[in-house]
Amino acid sequence: MAVLLVSLAGAAPASVGERPVKTPVRVPRVENSIRVDGRLEEPVWERALVMAVDNEVRPGDNVPAPVHTDMLLAYSETHFYVAFRAEDPDPSRIYAHLCDHDEMWDDEWVVIGIDTYNDQRGGYEFACNPLGIQGDTASGIHGDGNTWDGIWDSAGRIFDWGYSVEMAIPFSTLRFQRVSGDQVWGVDAVRSYPREVRHHISLYPRDRDDNCYRCQMDKLVGFQGATPGRNLEIDPTVSVVASQFREDFPTGDFYPKPENLQPESEFGVTARWGVTPNITLAGAVNPDFSQVEADAFQLDVNRQFALWYEEKRPFFLESAGAFDNFYSRSIASPIWAGKVTAKAGDNTFGALVARDELTNLIVSGSQSSGYAPLDMESTAATLRYARDIGDMSNVSTYFNSREGGDYHNRVAGAELEVWFTENANLSLEGSTSLTQYPGAVLSAYEGQPEGDFSGGAYEISAGHYTSGLDVYANYSDVDDDFRTDLDFMPRVGYRHAEAGAGHTWQRGAGSWWTMFNVGGCYTHEELQNGTKYTRGANIWVNHEGPSQSFADLNGWAGKKVFAGEEFDTWELDLGAGFWPSSSLFTFASLSYGEEVDYDNVRTGRELIVSPSIELKLGRGLSTEMAYEFERFTVEGDELYHAHLSRLKAVYQFSRRLFVRGILQHSREVYNTALYADSRPDLEENESYLSSQVLLSYKLNPQTVFFLGYSDSHRGDQDIDLTQSGRTVFAKIGYAWVL
Repeated sequence: MAVLLVSLAGAAPASVGERPVKTPVRVPRVENSIRVDGRLEEPVWERALVMAVDNEVRPGDNVPAPVHTDMLLAYSETHFYVAFRAEDPDPSRIYAHLCDHDEMWDDEWVVIGIDTYNDQRGGYEFACNPLGIQGDTASGIHGDGNTWDGIWDSAGRIFDWGYSVEMAIPFSTLRFQRVSGDQVWGVDAVRSYPREVRHHISLYPRDRDDNCYRCQMDKLVGFQGATPGRNLEIDPTVSVVASQFREDFPTGDFYPKPENLQPESEFGVTARWGVTPNITLAGAVNPDFSQVEADAFQLDVNRQFALWYEEKRPFFLESAGAFDNFYSRSIASPIWAGKVTAKAGDNTFGALVARDELTNLIVSGSQSSGYAPLDMESTAATLRYARDIGDMSNVSTYFNSREGGDYHNRVAGAELEVWFTENANLSLEGSTSLTQYPGAVLSAYEGQPEGDFSGGAYEISAGHYTSGLDVYANYSDVDDDFRTDLDFMPRVGYRHAEAGAGHTWQRGAGSWWTMFNVGGCYTHEELQNGTKYTRGANIWVNHEGPSQSFADLNGWAGKKVFAGEEFDTWELDLGAGFWPSSSLFTFASLSYGEEVDYDNVRTGRELIVSPSIELKLGRGLSTEMAYEFERFTVEGDELYHAHLSRLKAVYQFSRRLFVRGILQHSREVYNTALYADSRPDLEENESYLSSQVLLSYKLNPQTVFFLGYSDSHRGDQDIDLTQSGRTVFAKIGYAWVL
């Protein structure tokens, strides 16, 4: 997911062109602290720098904002103080709800973005809704987009003139320049003001034809003497888990029996030390990498390749921008881990090593992939060095390695990205791998190479991007024997060429559309043996309009080759959603077309329907309901159908305390007669049900208390849904910041 303010800019960061020189404005230093209560009554705010946030940049193009907003800035030796005064002609219409950290983006909000290295390569965003609920992101060496969580304080209050927000951001939460005198930071601020459309109001006018968002930032000067202190954070955790599983499913008793049930307790600790503002060390022993909320169910019927899952674990999210070409979810159950990241001038360096109790492999292929969980320990390591060139061009090199028993995978690669103008770029990437699979993989997957085998991959892409017309082309070549087990690449053994163009029109509020985009591309793929694989054309139409509505239409028509046979395929996808009120969001998607039946090597008609709804009642209660239906027919006979349902309800008692319930159910029904040759042992139907109840109290993202219960059920054509396991768990975590 793109970092918030970059996405609002409408283009990816990069540029080398001429821009207006912006004179830095001074942020005053204050000796007083503040009480973070949202009132803005302290003397600090009388001395603060006041900056007007008055430029609507979306949907309007640098037009006067419909409402006035001021941002106030000051700093002390230990904190950066930020406040907003957001005026509103009708405060009764303010979108604001109590919710968890990073769950407030559907409300209205204010956000400050800062580029602490002033290098246009990354930065932080700190946001609040009108009740002071926090959201934060980090990019570049600082973190991994919207999943990064910092420790800072905030509050917000609604008045009869609008609302105000206060933020106190410790310098220990930030990474910044190491200089003896003044520092210069890039800065932006955005107010999101949702009414008939969602207005985005910025600190300064933006050039939509300039693909470098951070190059356009205003500049702050000051921060002399700012210190992160010892910049040491220690996060100990204690977890207690008691689980039972049905020993002989479905009729056996749960094991262990209640009288023999011994809860498992586990102590772990994670530490982060900012050795200097430029160098950070982090380590974990018996780390708490468990997730309080399990991954959402995904339908995995008639899928060629492995599914991707989002990273949520704090250790891997910190400074994640230093580790491109690394899929941290490939590390399943670390015993210990450590890493170092550094930023000095134009140079960025990252190194990470972890000892994993399990070794999960994605066994890649040209037409399918599979999972190979190995019950053995392994050591994973990744290193990356990057060098900035000019405004936004860069070159980098990396090395990934995973070793365990008779298995190893080592990958070395390099990347170059060059921006010739504000709109035109070229990127090159090449890598090589050396792999040896263990016997368990060779026996489970036919055709995998024995002994050491090597392979290579490269990619070249070019594009020209403006606020109106975008044109791009890319080509990639991946050997059959290329493997990158610490990155997410479930497909190998192909050559891919693609070229496309699109045009965007934008206009302000008050019309039936505010954004309209039309485009298309042509794709040609073949396998490494020269067999033509996929070739055809995509077209798309995207629309945004009143009631914060959007609609996306995509169409595909072409040929696909699978298992040596060529098929004519087509597909039409439609997705649309809107906000009829501040408390209700509805969305639905529809996909229909002629698709390949990968189990039986033929085509059929595939239908996927996915409606969802989010409803907020009052300040604290929110519910989400989502459903997905998938059906595949072959010559009029149903091959399978599948249902996936998810219900989530949260009651937020206060900013810190909530209770949440999640219920997920999936059911797959197969016409086994049509699978007779390909999957003779296939069950007629399979059902799964999981539930979870969680009580959460958070002082900050790391100082937490969780108490919860979860269980799982499964069944098939002979067995009704029957409970197969249940767990009670508790966790206490504390952030000790020095």
